[in-house]
Amino acid sequence: MDAKIKPSKKSKVKKTPEHVENLKLEIAEEIGLLEKVKNFGWAGLSAAETGRIGGLLTKKLKGQK
Repeated sequence: MDAKIKPSKKSKVKKTPEHVENLKLEIAEEIGLLEKVKNFGWAGLSAAETGRIGGLLTKKLKGQK
């Protein structure tokens, strides 16, 4: 029996557009979380901190349209 090699699955994590990533960093700086993001990455933030950034990001993106 021939062993078939399965192609590697693509990561399900979507790439964030660069302008959105820059906006997230800008917001993190505005609310005083930039150092925490730099030291621990986005995963180092609490759910409340992440939600705050997400809410402000949504507000700014809607304002740009």
